[in-house]
Amino acid sequence: MIHKAVRNVYSNAAVINEKEDGSLESWDKDGKVVEIDEDLVQAEVDSMQAAYDALKYQRDRESEYPSMADQLDYIYHNGIAKWKSDMVKPVKDKHPKP
Repeated sequence: MIHKAVRNVYSNAAVINEKEDGSLESWDKDGKVVEIDEDLVQAEVDSMQAAYDALKYQRDRESEYPSMADQLDYIYHNGIAKWKSDMVKPVKDKHPKP
């Protein structure tokens, strides 16, 4: 995630290296050093993590919904209203939006 954060903050960063001590170094496409403000990069990492965490309910829902084939078969045999109440609503209730 750190490399993505560096590229988000420094669009000219072509090469990014994380040294053994955890510090970052970067160069542009011409081989010129890109000075990295690690506080800005950390703020971007924190922002990216917050955005990822905010969508946890979506990932949880996705893993619990039946396959599309099973859902379409259920709609065919039982109708959309029954599909919503029997398949969709329980998953949404279990994993509500924050």
